[in-house]
Amino acid sequence: MSFSSRRNTLLAIAISALSGVVSAQTSWQAAGWPSKTVRLVVGFPAGSSPDLTARALAEPLSKALGKPVIVENKVGAGGNIGADHVAKATDNHTLGLMINGNLTTAKLLNPKLPYDPLKDLQPVSLIGVSPLVLMAPKNAPGADAAAFFAAAKLAGDSWSYGSPGVGTVGHIGMELLNAKTGMKPLHVPYPGYAQVALAMVGGQLQLSMLPPALAMAQVTGDKLRAIGVTSSGRSALAPQLPSMREAGVANFNLEIWNAVAAPKSLPAPIVAELSNLIGAIVRAPEMRQKLFQQGWQVVGSSPEGLANRIQADTQVFGRVIKSLEISNQ
Repeated sequence: MSFSSRRNTLLAIAISALSGVVSAQTSWQAAGWPSKTVRLVVGFPAGSSPDLTARALAEPLSKALGKPVIVENKVGAGGNIGADHVAKATDNHTLGLMINGNLTTAKLLNPKLPYDPLKDLQPVSLIGVSPLVLMAPKNAPGADAAAFFAAAKLAGDSWSYGSPGVGTVGHIGMELLNAKTGMKPLHVPYPGYAQVALAMVGGQLQLSMLPPALAMAQVTGDKLRAIGVTSSGRSALAPQLPSMREAGVANFNLEIWNAVAAPKSLPAPIVAELSNLIGAIVRAPEMRQKLFQQGWQVVGSSPEGLANRIQADTQVFGRVIKSLEISNQ
């Protein structure tokens, strides 16, 4: 099969398998790629949100490429061990499914990090985004969001908030919100979002930002109260909740996200074509629904789109990290 025919076959497979449209604007410049199994590295354990996304992506991507795509879990350091593994890969067949922290704040929080997100990794595609939900105890004061924020401001440091760790979006996001509202609750880090939710239900915390699925489970179970989503507008993941703007907090937009990144050494034409394929995969109706059920609103961006998001979030979070001297060394 000629090189041109192989490229057309790859695209035809993707279109047929995904019922989507793949627009190829570049050509493969590494004849025969992929020549072996493609590894999709995840820095979190099996069953975690990034792992579930990676496994959902692996099968259709394998069909499109005509080679196996296997998920490898390289766990630890908030996903940074996996990200470092990807950054140092030289086989041209290693990709990473990463969260935003691995690509934005990791080096800012720990200058000794063995990889540099900007120098050692390159964006492939932003997969999905999700706001967090600002949560409070069921009996929290204030009949509405504005009254709640007023009570929280008066409470000062007698209130505390939980996050899944120093430097996480749940931590930095709360500090951004504190600056916007004048709240001053104390930060209490926990191992993960599930432990934060348990501490809130147990009365140890007055505030937290939780992912929509976990947050709404607490609301449905009549255990906690949702104040609003952290996005500038309402989210399809929790459409019944007001946005921060509706809750009286102007110019506030905070989201968690996941993305595919590659080593800097992977040739740009391969990255561009991969981005096209991955974008088609995640935007296909069946996959879009699957990721939505996992708690993600699908994006499927270009490398440039992901690069812009990395730059914007790094600037916003970087200001908070610098002003509060946050470190996770």
